[in-house]
Amino acid sequence: MNRFFRVFRRLAPRTLRGRLSLVALTAAALLMTVLTVAFNAVVARHLERQADDELRTRAAAVATTVDTGGSRVRVLETVNDRLLDTNVWIYTGTRLLEQPPSTAAGSPLTRAADRLAAQRNHACATVHAPAHRSVRLCSQPIPGRRATATVVTALDLAPYRSSADTLLVGSLVLDAVMLGCTYVLTRLSVGRALRPVRTMTDTATQWSAVGSDERFGAEDHPAELADLGASLDALLDRIRTVLRHEQQLTGELSHELRTPLTRIVMELDWWRTRPRTDAETHAIREVIAEAVQSMRTICDTLLDEARENALNPATAPETTDVVPVLGRLLQQLDTPDQVKTSLETGAPVLEAGVAPALLERIVSPLLANAVRYARSSVAVSARRVPGAVRIDIADDGPGVPEAFVGELFQPGRRADSGDGHDGAGLGLPLARRLARAVDGEVSYDPGHGPGARFTVSLPAG
Repeated sequence: MNRFFRVFRRLAPRTLRGRLSLVALTAAALLMTVLTVAFNAVVARHLERQADDELRTRAAAVATTVDTGGSRVRVLETVNDRLLDTNVWIYTGTRLLEQPPSTAAGSPLTRAADRLAAQRNHACATVHAPAHRSVRLCSQPIPGRRATATVVTALDLAPYRSSADTLLVGSLVLDAVMLGCTYVLTRLSVGRALRPVRTMTDTATQWSAVGSDERFGAEDHPAELADLGASLDALLDRIRTVLRHEQQLTGELSHELRTPLTRIVMELDWWRTRPRTDAETHAIREVIAEAVQSMRTICDTLLDEARENALNPATAPETTDVVPVLGRLLQQLDTPDQVKTSLETGAPVLEAGVAPALLERIVSPLLANAVRYARSSVAVSARRVPGAVRIDIADDGPGVPEAFVGELFQPGRRADSGDGHDGAGLGLPLARRLARAVDGEVSYDPGHGPGARFTVSLPAG
């Protein structure tokens, strides 16, 4: 049985159109088989009744030549006697008076006629004679005052069987034509019905490859296609979100890894300029190792956050002392000689409910921007507020143009791409996104002046 199903699955059509066409063909074949069998059964029954009517007519004609008015049955001679005697047996009781000249006494037809005559009532039977012939016999009693007679007539069913066979062949040919038409029309109809689905599938594939904003909608579509369009639209939205998130993650990784990579390149270039002492080489190795570790931390932090593992609601969040992290980040900054940095804390210990690596990724872009645009000073302050830790980063640079404030945290946007500073416009959006991932916030204070001030608010540890 399992082997049969395996063979059936292997031979079954692969396409939906082929399978639906096969189902329609099977259903039509079953229906036509039932109708053909029923039709031919009715036709066979009708032809049999016609044969019986013909036999009764012959028996009635023969009965006019039989005299049962006397004490014994007499067969009268008529003009058409030879024609009437063809395939006719006449009995008085069970005694045979006449039989067809061409029929022997012990032949199958004669024995069948004897049995019908013995029943002494109207009866019919079909006898399969030699030479593959079928003969229909019917008996007709002829009552009399003193004697009774029985006339048995026979009729060759070959013409009737020929008509039935012709009708059967015709019905089979018609069935074959109907099945062929059903299969072809079903394939055409299903193909036409599925054409919009194929078109929508190809279009959705093209749109998903490029993250297009176009959608199918539900207008001017049948209910089924409208449901399919809604499902494809939802799928395209998810694909576009994934693509956008992938592009954002790639850009953020590139942005964050640029600084440690630059440090590594600078140290290697400086080391190649002339021979170095062992101490200088050791210091360079330490800087490179620190930069590599920073790159590893950046990758782990951003990838964990991308997998939504930056904060696990099922477990208690990590806590970090903000003060040493801010101090270390300020020391690692590549600060110009004319810019001075300061750190002010409202308490020696300020714990925030974030991991240390995540805190660094939130604050680093803000510090890098402050040092980049500051004229003489960058002031960092950290203090506790109700339920949170607040970090302010201020510089005395030109500040943010008023017209650009609305686009400040949009990825890839810069107020002035030709200001001589290297940047991709991803640092501030990354800082805000990471802060919001831990229920924090990064905001800009438009009322601060001169320069710019950004505020980081993180949940207290």
